[in-house]
Parts: sequence; structure tokens; C-alpha cells
Amino acid sequence: MEKPRQYRLSKSESLFVRGPLTRLKNLLFIFKVLYNFIRAFQKMHFIGPCVTVFGSARFGPETAHYKSAERIGAEIAKLGFTIMTGGGPGIMEAANKGAYNVGGYSVGTNIVLSVEQKPNPYLHKWIYIPYFFVRKVILIKYSYAFVVMPGGMGTLDELFEALTLIQNKIINNFPIVIFDTVYHKELCHHIQMMSDNESISSEDMKLLFVTDSVEDLIEHIKKHAIKKFGLKKQAYKPKWWLVEKKK
Repeated sequence: MEKPRQYRLSKSESLFVRGPLTRLKNLLFIFKVLYNFIRAFQKMHFIGPCVTVFGSARFGPETAHYKSAERIGAEIAKLGFTIMTGGGPGIMEAANKGAYNVGGYSVGTNIVLSVEQKPNPYLHKWIYIPYFFVRKVILIKYSYAFVVMPGGMGTLDELFEALTLIQNKIINNFPIVIFDTVYHKELCHHIQMMSDNESISSEDMKLLFVTDSVEDLIEHIKKHAIKKFGLKKQAYKPKWWLVEKKK
């Protein structure tokens, strides 16, 4: 298992988004980003088809949101998917725990923050990533469905990232499930308002499936991920010369 790395944003990295840097500093930043992409691709190469679960780190085990995420993680894992999350506590931990406890496979992409976020204890594999945009690529790259649980700004960012990529046909039309109609009532209302005002197409509304039922969520993923894309578990052979390992 990978040991924690002590990442902290350097002055040059924190300044990167504030305007032009020297050409050398820009080049060094590009090399760092490339290095993190290569590490992540190598680490996650053999995890198999995933379903990514997005949600807040702030809901504890005593909350209904946590318990729902745990059940969802377990039921999706029973379909044969690897559960992928951001690797932290709360909803992420719950989904990983559900998969872990039923013998499924569970992975996390842990973001490196100034306030350290430790990997939750229900991960078979994880990786530390110091850049949010690299992390979002990994969360989307290996997944055939996305489940959006109650969360905050980061969860909304991940939801609309996936929606935008599907809307613009950058990735396939993978199912996106928004779980918990009460929590997401105003969000869904706002998306419908965008459709009514023609700032998005009415067809874009079909990209979302909103439900309170775990059973309906599972059936939706079966129909729109497993059957639609003909998913089957593949046996990959690691390349020794790339220092690759299976799960």
C-alpha cells in the first residue's frame, strides 16, 4: 500500500493560477502535472470498470446520508463494479465501506489539502493527488456510472464536470444518478429552470436520473451501464518492465 506523501502547495504552484510565471516555472509545473498523471494511470490501470460515488466528507456514520451511501456502495459492488471515491471520510468512506464489507473492490483518489485528508480505512488501493483537476480526470476516466450523493461545492463541481463532458460528447453517455430528492430539490429545480430558459437543451435533462430508491438506482445502472456498454470483467496482465501490479 502506498505510503502518505507530504505534499504542500509551494509558492510557485499557488501563484500558478494568478497570472503569468516565468517560462521555466511553467515548464516545471507541467512536468509535475505529467508526473502525477503517469503515477495515477499506472496505479489505477487494473482496477476494472468502476462506478464513482461523489458526496460530502462531512456526514458521519450516524447520519442517514452515510447509511444510504454504504448500502449503495455494497449493492453496486455486487454488480461487479469497483467503487471509486475521493478516498476521504463521510459519504466517500461509506460507499467504500459498503463495497469493502461485501467483498467488492474499493479504491480512492485522495486529494492533498493544507488540512490533511487521510484515506479512509475501507480502501484496497489509493493514490495521493495534489491537484484537483488531475483528481477529477481519474475519478471520471475509469467509471461507467456516477452517483451523486448529498454534498457541497466539491460534489457539485464533480457533477457538472461529468455532465459537461457527456453533454459535449467528450465521454460516452454514462448514467448519472442524483440520489436524495429532498436534499437536491433546489438543484434539480435550477437545472430545470436552465432548460426552461433554453440555456441548456431539454434533451440534457435526460442525462440525469433522480431517485430516492436504491433498487431503482441499481436497475438504472444495470440498464444504462452494464447492458448498454456490454461490460464484462477483463483479465489484464501487468507488464513487469513497467513495474505494474494487479489489484
